Order: sequence, then C-alpha cells, then structure tokens
Amino acid sequence: MARTADALLEEIHGPSPAQLLRRRVFGHQGLLIGGGVLAVLFVVAVLAPYLAPHDPYAQDLLARMRPPVFLGGDWDHPLGTDHLGRDYLSRLIYGAQVSLLIGSVAAVISGLIGTAMGVAAGYFGGRVDMAVTFLVNVRLAMPVVLVALAVVALFGGSLQVVILVLGLLLWDRFAVVMRASTRQVRSREYVTAARAIGCSTARVVLSEIMPNIVNNLIVVATLEMAHAILLEAALSFLGLGVQPPTPSWGLMIAEGKQMMLFEPWLVTIPGVALFALVLAINLLGDGLRDVTAPENRN
Repeated sequence: MARTADALLEEIHGPSPAQLLRRRVFGHQGLLIGGGVLAVLFVVAVLAPYLAPHDPYAQDLLARMRPPVFLGGDWDHPLGTDHLGRDYLSRLIYGAQVSLLIGSVAAVISGLIGTAMGVAAGYFGGRVDMAVTFLVNVRLAMPVVLVALAVVALFGGSLQVVILVLGLLLWDRFAVVMRASTRQVRSREYVTAARAIGCSTARVVLSEIMPNIVNNLIVVATLEMAHAILLEAALSFLGLGVQPPTPSWGLMIAEGKQMMLFEPWLVTIPGVALFALVLAINLLGDGLRDVTAPENRN
C-alpha cells in the first residue's frame, strides 16, 4: 500500500527532488563506475595496515624478483617481489595512500587559491579582474613540470615538498573556470535581487553564486586531483618526487624500468593501478558535473 500511495503521489505531484537526484545518480554509469572504483581504492588505502600481507619496507634478498601468481609464482607473494625482495602487493596497497593523499591535498590547496582568485575576479571585475588575469598569464607562462622539477631539486624530494609544490602550481585552471562561471552568474536575477535587498557581498557570493558554480568546481577539482597524481608519479619516476623506500606507484615504475624487457609485470602492475585511479577520478568528476548541473535540478 505504501508503494501504491507513493506512486499515486508521484503521478499527481510529479517526482520529488530526492527521487530525481536518486534517478540521476543511479542512472549514470560513469558516475557509478568511477565512484565504485575510487571507493574501493580509498578503502584499500585506509585499511592498508590490515590488508597488506607483508611489511612494504621489509627486504628479503633470498626472495627477490619472484613472479606474480598468474605467472607461476606462489600465494605468499600474490603479485611477486621487487629487486629487493619486498612484497609487491603490499607496496601497491600502501602506494594508494601516497597517491590519494597527494592528489586530494594538492587539489584542496590549489582549489582554495584558484577559487578565491577566480570568484573575486569574476564578481568585482575591473582592476581585480586585471590583476588576477595577469597572475594567471604569468602562471601559464611557467611550465608546471619544469618548475616542479626545479623546486623539488632545490629543496629536496619529500612527500610534504611534493604536495606543497603541486598545490601552489595547479591553481590556474580553478581561477580561469571560476572567473568565467562567476561572470555568467553575477548578472542573474537572483543575484540582482540579493543585492537589492541589502545582502552583503560575502552573503551574495556564498549563498547565491557559489551554489550555482559548484558543479564546475567539482569537475576542475577532479581533473586537478588526477593531474596532481600523474605529476607526482612523473616526479617520482625521475627520482625527484617521493623518495625511497616510501611506496609510490611512480617510484615502483622507475625501479622496475631496468627489468622491463625481462619482467614487464614490474611496470605493468603499478601502471595499471595508476591508470585505474586516474580514470575513476575523471569518471566520477564527469558524473558529478552531470548530476549537479543547475539545469538538472528541476
């Protein structure tokens, strides 16, 4: 009877906002796939001390270069061991912690900087807009990889340095997108009405503008999170990112490249994990943009 009553109410009044949101979420395959994969990797990273079968730092030279199970190895080391006899599965699990930590924190730092600059430029215009545009042009004139390499080489490679460098270098896309989105929203009727009734600038920005540009912010945040993860892997691959023996997927690829022609799984396994993480983040961001788009809220 409850279902019948709900069905009748839906026929009379139409679906509720919660029902529409639920339909959009569960009807978006990319969102479900990306969110599912990312959730699994997040759980694996959080529960790494309980899921890892061995200590990721423990070396056993007598057990070095054991192949994975699917290539004839044993179940004591399901994904084999590296050149120092460290369990590859354990290092892969702990490497998820490093990638997610760097990607999320770097995206938060760059998002705070870029969003503040972009919203200020788009809302106030004039000299503020000119100043932000100049800073964005200066930032775009500096290649991210080269600047990151120089800074990390100068101050030394560590987890904290890599996070800070990436967070301070990846804010330009936030600023550009938020500036354009704010310029579009600031001329809408509800913003004009909020100003007319005497709302403060902070309230107009937080209550009227930000909720209507948050979907663009989500997309940029996911893109920059994936970008930060790839840059960390590139820096670690070049030996200027996360330093050994800290487990990092980029570092695992760098350590396995010398044996790539003879033991390709040393590069393939962390490479596939990195590919899956970046793809999941991009699918999740694209799905969240579709679900939270203002035109889909009615």
